[in-house]
Amino acid sequence: MPKSLTITSIAFSIGRRETSAEALTHASLSTLSSLNPTLNAFLDTFADSALEQARALDARLAAGQATGPLAGVPIALKDNICLAHGRTTCASRLLEDYRSPFTATAAQRLIDAGAVVIGKTNMDEFGMGSSTELSAFGPTLNPHDHTRVPGGSSGGSAAAVAAGIVPLGMGSDTGGSVRQPAAFCGCVGLKPTYGRVSRHGLVAYASSLDQIGPITRSVADAALAFQIIAGQDDHDSTTSARPVPDCLTHLNTPVPNLVIGVPAEARGPGIHPAIAAALDNAIRLYTSRGARVIDITLPHAPHAIAAYYLVACAEASSNLARFDGVRYGRRAARSAQDDLFDLYARSRSEGLGPEVQRRIMLGTYALSSGYYDAYYAAAMKARRLIKQDFDHAFAGTTPTGSTQPACHAILMPTTPSPAFKLGEKLADPLALYLEDIFTVSINLAGLPAISIPAGLTPPTPTAPSLPVGLQLIAAPFDEPTLLRAARTLEAAIKTLG
Repeated sequence: MPKSLTITSIAFSIGRRETSAEALTHASLSTLSSLNPTLNAFLDTFADSALEQARALDARLAAGQATGPLAGVPIALKDNICLAHGRTTCASRLLEDYRSPFTATAAQRLIDAGAVVIGKTNMDEFGMGSSTELSAFGPTLNPHDHTRVPGGSSGGSAAAVAAGIVPLGMGSDTGGSVRQPAAFCGCVGLKPTYGRVSRHGLVAYASSLDQIGPITRSVADAALAFQIIAGQDDHDSTTSARPVPDCLTHLNTPVPNLVIGVPAEARGPGIHPAIAAALDNAIRLYTSRGARVIDITLPHAPHAIAAYYLVACAEASSNLARFDGVRYGRRAARSAQDDLFDLYARSRSEGLGPEVQRRIMLGTYALSSGYYDAYYAAAMKARRLIKQDFDHAFAGTTPTGSTQPACHAILMPTTPSPAFKLGEKLADPLALYLEDIFTVSINLAGLPAISIPAGLTPPTPTAPSLPVGLQLIAAPFDEPTLLRAARTLEAAIKTLG
């Protein structure tokens, strides 16, 4: 399938009967069959059901029936998003044979809109990783350079979009897991406001941080996918009752008197030169189009990584307790000497990878008696202060009480560096955690954010050009402004070629 095809162009072509849903599904499956043995982006493929669904859509079109805005668009789902057919493994041996009895709300809304699910994509086990190397079924490779990671934990979905297998890959973002792989693979990745998209059917990692989001080839495609999956869901009490706004009609209209805030914390000695240059270029482009770019500060940002990994691991410790080989998951062989505790311990030790075990133990420790106040409670206090920093920026105030222009959006790098080499950071978990330094604070604050492609690194004798991404952050539930500001920058970057 050509990489230039977008969701909107596919749906338009099918609607005009210039091609068929079946033909596009065949093309997508053919590309998958050709590329996946190398990339390892997909863990499961649904050729028969996808073609059956595509033929049904073509029949409805031929009969003049309504088919939805995604009619015939091939899509991929991250393998922690439940589907009523196939497996939902979370890239873990513990769930390698698990079959969900139901479909996640976000996935069902896409299917109801006409999307054709061709498969489930690889990921870091249970979403715990930043490289998609921590999958029980092997790493996914970056389509731009097979010696490098695609990012994580939604690396399979990002690689599938970047490689031209599908125009829409669905991921989940707990601390950057949609935006970071989108940046590494040269895609657009949208993390909606917490509560804007139902988490029903998303296998939980950290329930107060998780959010489903799309990875696409354009801001317009991300806006369309968002419109479809967003909205209240009776199956998820954390979803907001706010009406889903129209993000498409005025997408190409710049925000009047746009104010973009650039945090001082977005710059530093650890930022790759190409990403620093992309940030400077974005500031010039915004300024040349009439936006006002101001310096702001997020003083508690340096505490975000520590706060995030305490909160996320504590919630993972609670959420993953159900995967014990009895209620869920693969059960270890039991000997006559085993008691129930032994069965639990061996099932989890055999079924869970070392990173998942590490995070469960960290979370359990942080929640334990005598340590709760020192770790988890302190992290929650830091979380509140991090959110207040963003609130000040969007309200036009500062932590000291002075005033400044209210920001429509905040601009910063998505990642501190381009995609790194496979295996480069596996021996140092802290180095891997620091890849999320620019993304985790947005999840802690529950804000919407989007990563867009912002250029390429210069090629070297030992490495090709690699994508770099920038992210924009907006106030809670202000996805329309976020997407319009992102579209302005996307259009400006494309104008430069």
